[in-house]
Amino acid sequence: MDIKLQSANKVSGIIEVPADKSITHRAVMLSSLAHGNSVIKNYLPSDDCLRTIAAFGQMGSKIETFGDTLHISGAGLKLAKPEKEIYAGNSGTTTRLLCGILAGQNFDSKITGDESLSKRPMQRVIDPLSKMGADISSNNGNLPLTVRGKNPLKPIRYESDKSTAQVKSAVLFAGLYADGATTYCEPVKSRDHSERMLKAYGAKIEVRGNCVTVYPAEKLSPQNITVPGDISSAAFFIAAALIVPGSSLTITNVGVNPTRDGFIEVLLKMGADIVLENKREVSGEPVADITVKHSKLKAVNIGADIIPRMVDEVPVFALIAAMSQGVTKITGAKELRVKESDRISAITSQLSKMGAQIKELEDGFIIEGGVDLSGAKVDSFFDHRIAMTLAVAALVAKSETVIKNAECVDISFPDFYEVLKKICR
Repeated sequence: MDIKLQSANKVSGIIEVPADKSITHRAVMLSSLAHGNSVIKNYLPSDDCLRTIAAFGQMGSKIETFGDTLHISGAGLKLAKPEKEIYAGNSGTTTRLLCGILAGQNFDSKITGDESLSKRPMQRVIDPLSKMGADISSNNGNLPLTVRGKNPLKPIRYESDKSTAQVKSAVLFAGLYADGATTYCEPVKSRDHSERMLKAYGAKIEVRGNCVTVYPAEKLSPQNITVPGDISSAAFFIAAALIVPGSSLTITNVGVNPTRDGFIEVLLKMGADIVLENKREVSGEPVADITVKHSKLKAVNIGADIIPRMVDEVPVFALIAAMSQGVTKITGAKELRVKESDRISAITSQLSKMGAQIKELEDGFIIEGGVDLSGAKVDSFFDHRIAMTLAVAALVAKSETVIKNAECVDISFPDFYEVLKKICR
């Protein structure tokens, strides 16, 4: 599906973005592993999260939907063997985290995915889980994966050379099935939703700097969880308000976890008019309302020390950099090459079509800001974050922009275009 977009005079209003994708995945997983009944309010019913729900439905968890609420009767830590292969669709989170859980089961299982997911690297979870005693076969490090579970697993101390919450979570979840303490260390602290949620569900977990230790669990306790709005979804509207002159926008109920707020931290350094109000804690996660006004921004350099805290926001940050004064350099973001698309290549090629002065680096970009964008026919490469970035770019482009394969936003934000239309004046 193609979508046609025009420039906006300004963006304004009060909106709420969809629930956090990362937290929804983890809440469904841990509720399914708990012994008893959990309730997840304001879950995200996106394609990716529905894959996780379906997977645990195959393994003995009873999951019912009531409006925006899930009622989950957990199967416990020992799941039932799925009768058929588990199809993860486009969801890397479903696949990698599920590997950690399946590694500790007493059955064999198979995970498959769509064409895009089948190209994404899985060796990064296979390696640590193999050290714990799991037997995982793959297609040269890609899907399909066959996981031959083992219980108990061996406890390990794993020193990762990358900061990735998906691998960390897989190891921590596998650690629930080990016969001793399992420790995972990473260079820079990645998002910590798993650590927070494991603790809430009753697992014994210790955090020391960039290292996390989890202890074996006999059972997990059910919880009532309210999922906050996803800051990665909010980022596109933050960007729109910053770069479209005359704009003022408030986004309510956004999760502002300190391991996810690098995007806001960098924008404030650039001179952005962003105010966080009504700060509170919801189900163990910090939440706030975010008000953003159009701002004249100055270029900034960012590197590997902050990328893990804003990795999903880098594509739209590249657009903001193109609208800022000066030259912005982004490095340490090589992880973007193995997302739903090669996001470094995709953003470089498509924003260049619109007139941005952007140079591709192996691990990032050099962006010369202060240029005017023009409408063009651009391609999302079936990547939801590329599609949404290009839609925001269209708001400041002269003439019409056409985005190819625009429906991929359903991966994380099914109503994105409707919300975008609502705020454009």
